[in-house]
Parts: sequence; C-alpha cells; structure tokens
Amino acid sequence: MTTPSPTAPSPSPEALAAAYEECRQVTRREARNFYFAFLTLPARQRRAIYVAYTFCRYCDDSVDAEGTHGEKLQRIEYLRGKLSQSYAGNADEPLFIGLSDVAATYNIPEEYFQEVLSGVESDLVKTRYANFEELRAYCYQVASVVGLICIHIFGYRGGEQARQGAIDLGLAMQLTNICRDVLEDWEFGRVYLPQDELDRFGVTEDDLRNRAVTEGFANLMQFQIDRARQYFASGRRLLPQLSPRSRACPAALGLIYGGVLNKIEAAGYDVFSQRIGLSKGAKLGLMARAWLTGPLMK
Repeated sequence: MTTPSPTAPSPSPEALAAAYEECRQVTRREARNFYFAFLTLPARQRRAIYVAYTFCRYCDDSVDAEGTHGEKLQRIEYLRGKLSQSYAGNADEPLFIGLSDVAATYNIPEEYFQEVLSGVESDLVKTRYANFEELRAYCYQVASVVGLICIHIFGYRGGEQARQGAIDLGLAMQLTNICRDVLEDWEFGRVYLPQDELDRFGVTEDDLRNRAVTEGFANLMQFQIDRARQYFASGRRLLPQLSPRSRACPAALGLIYGGVLNKIEAAGYDVFSQRIGLSKGAKLGLMARAWLTGPLMK
C-alpha cells in the first residue's frame, strides 16, 4: 500500500532555506560521485536531490558510526520516528523539514524512505548473502528505491518501464559499490559477494582477510563487473522516459560508476591496496559528456 505524501508543511522561509542549505553542504562534503552528477540538474530539482541524498547518508551513518548494536538500532528507530513526523507535517529538524517539503512537492511515498531504513537496518543482523537473489533484495532496499525517489523528483513518463529502469540503475550502482568496497565491507564484518559465487570461483574468506588477489578472486570480480554492466545497460532505458533537462544526471552517474568498473579492471582487480575512484577532472569530463548527450536521447 502506498503511503500518501504529506500535506505541505509551513515552516518559515528562513527555516526551509536553512534546511536545504544544510543538505547541500552535507552532499558536497560526503558525496564523492553523486555531487558532480547532481550539478547537471536544474536548481529546484538539485536541492531536492540533496535532501534525498542527506537522508540516505544519515541512514548509512546510523549503522556505520561507532556504538553498540543497541545504540545503532536506536538511531534507526529515531530516524523512523522523525520520518513519520515529517509525513505528518511535524518536522522539527533541518533534514526533515527539507524532506517533508520535498515529499509533498514531488509526491514521494513514505514507503520508499522506510525501505532505505529497512535496508541499512539489515546490515546489523545480516552480514552474509547466500546467493544473488538475497543480495538483490538488499540492493533494492538501499539503492533501487533511491532511484524511485529520484525519478519522482526528475519527473518521468513510461510508467513501469521507467520504474524498472530506475530499479536496474540502482542495482548497477550498488553492485559497483560492492566491487569497489570489498575491503572496507570486510573491515565492518560484512561480505556482500554471494556465498555460492565465492564457492564457485574458489574464493575463501581467508583470501579476503589476507587481501589476496588470486586468479579465482579476479574471475569472481569480473563476473560481478559483467553483471553490473548488464544492469547499467538495462537501466539506460530510463533515460528517454525522463524530461530532457533531467537526463544528464543519471547519465552522468552511469558514466562515473562505469568508469569505476573500468578502473577496477585496469588495477587487475586489486581493490585491497587502494580505493578505486576517478579523479575530479575525470568526473567533470564525464559530467560534461552527459550534459551534452543526455538531453538528445529519445
């Protein structure tokens, strides 16, 4: 059942402007790849996307920051409560003042934001995934629903085709993150690479612990990269369903994240000795490419 978006709240213009500015600052400080893609959006949509990103950042931080298991659960419940207040028109903190305004303006269902919270909460109780179907369900919660939130802000046509494209693009981006962050996730005690695929390619958790780029690990990573690229390809069907002015943002994200996959390959799949990423100049170049080609897609 879709939860209706909130009745438009009425914070003071100063409070609303401060809320949007705080979310912009968080995004600029924390978003390594997203911030450059967001710059391609019109100002009104861009500030709304900053709010969505900041909510997701707060969700991630609630489970990744220091604290006991119980304290982390309390943080998630706190965010759930604030989210519900936002949809009731009773937001009282900058992020949620902005979120309430964005949700009302763009008619975003509360269930999407709740799914994100459920996804990050699962990181507290589930650290291994038996197969890709389990992993896909997790990726849907933490990434695909973010794509669904975004297309409400972008504006879209095409109904289910557009929604499926947003879902697939989210899956592709999350799979890219999983490939890039094998070491970081291991240090948090999590292994997102499916257990049956680790077995298929002869990769053990000792290999991950020892940061061993074995032939099996290289083959496993190539398999994950190929899967991510398939989802990027299917996610591209979203672009023609968006307004021409909005297409450059997801197009830029696809190019930036695709560039990360390319760099993982170029590094010989060694995601242990360095954090794989693109330079600021490379991101700006891809952003410009998306800006020029995205609006032309039919």
